[in-house]
Amino acid sequence: MSIFEDLFIFEMANSHQGSVEHGIDIIKNMGKIARKNNIRAAVKLQYRNLETFVHPDYKERTDVNHIPRFMSTRLDYEQFTQLVEAVRDEGMVTMSTPFDEDGVDWCMDQGIDIIKIASCSALDWPLLEKVATTGKPLIISTGGKSLSDIDKIYNYFTHRRCEFAFLHCVAEYPAPLEHLQLDFIDRMNKRYRDVTIGYSGHEDPDDNTVTMLAIAKGAKILERHVGLPTETIKLNAYSMNPAQAEKWVEAALKAKLICTTKKQNDKYISQEELDSLNSLMRGVYCKRDIKAGETITRDDVFFAMPCHDKQMNSGEFYEGVIASKDYDKNSQLLETRKITPTKLARSVVHDAKGMLYEAGIALGNDFEVELSHHYGMQHFRQTGAIIISIINREYCKKLLIVLPGQKHPTHAHKVKEETFQLLYGDLHVVIEGKEIDMKPGDIQTVLRGERHSFTSTTGAIFEEVSTTHVKSDSYYEDSKISLLDPMERKTILKKW
Repeated sequence: MSIFEDLFIFEMANSHQGSVEHGIDIIKNMGKIARKNNIRAAVKLQYRNLETFVHPDYKERTDVNHIPRFMSTRLDYEQFTQLVEAVRDEGMVTMSTPFDEDGVDWCMDQGIDIIKIASCSALDWPLLEKVATTGKPLIISTGGKSLSDIDKIYNYFTHRRCEFAFLHCVAEYPAPLEHLQLDFIDRMNKRYRDVTIGYSGHEDPDDNTVTMLAIAKGAKILERHVGLPTETIKLNAYSMNPAQAEKWVEAALKAKLICTTKKQNDKYISQEELDSLNSLMRGVYCKRDIKAGETITRDDVFFAMPCHDKQMNSGEFYEGVIASKDYDKNSQLLETRKITPTKLARSVVHDAKGMLYEAGIALGNDFEVELSHHYGMQHFRQTGAIIISIINREYCKKLLIVLPGQKHPTHAHKVKEETFQLLYGDLHVVIEGKEIDMKPGDIQTVLRGERHSFTSTTGAIFEEVSTTHVKSDSYYEDSKISLLDPMERKTILKKW
């Protein structure tokens, strides 16, 4: 699991009030919440070398925003080190936001686990350049940043091979609900598919519907400002006290329970749900007496509740059912729908189209589909591939779809040279015995005569660009496949 996944960030900021003791009290309260709820949590500090961060002429000024608060709550390096050790003692992730280059050095000297980039620093290129050299995981807030700005930041850290995550954030304190734009989390998840997306909230600390909605939108990291009120310390309008922070965590965990799919690559359907729906389905009943061997048509049956166990339901009925026994008028029809090659092919086509929809790949109208079933259509989900031919001239372009768990057997081409680029999913390719695990964007060329095979765990869509495709230019290692006529191992569809 990624270091970013399912991470709760307790942002301390200046809530320590310049007191190590008060800061440790906050950390201990957050540690209790983390242990009680069994969550991965971080306490985040903020680092500034105030000797150089604030211009000398402004250090004593009280009319410039933020500076008086920074100066009155300042801690030195050694004091921050005590807070970092307190976070470690509580079993939480250490994290800090450096606002200057000295702050980055402090993070490195203290062995901070994650470095955070604040929204106001997200385009501070001198600071980003320093951060990019640390090798630390990075979390970047995007408050006040346009989509173009975020693209620049994404490209900057991607080119430097940094491990990083983004937080959707509205940098208003507190942030009004009508400005939160949680739909933008959807956009970020689609646009930056290889980056963990989270949410940093500044809304009313008592309103946890926003947190639950952020999780429903796909946020994997959550951040809130926290503090500890006392007789002399009052929290600001966007910071949570420990009781509010615990309710925030509980709401997030509840939302995750509600939103998380229960089955990999599919939708989990409970027996209770099936029983509930089955109790409302219509069964197939005979309108007349029917003899064994008769062909049953729609005029011979009617659909009505209840539908009994082993009875054919209205959705399973088809014209031409052959009666396997005698039936009396008004009796249940107990036939079963036959699994035909056509039904198998239609099922596969539906799955393939669904994968294309999910990957956001549009085909247009001019293409040909081949179901390559090397051991028969009944074994297609184990062995085969869906091949979509788009162009075949001096150059050739195809899309290949590999279903979850499906394998395409070892073969080679004498005429064709081909290059694969994975567009979606995972693909395990073997070329002349060399195993290659491809991820989206990866490219792999297969030369003439090279034996190769491929399979996928969760399903894959990849583009094949090659020289002209020539029929009967696939030479399979398994002689059983080689002996089959191409018509026996291929189904061609002109439309789907």
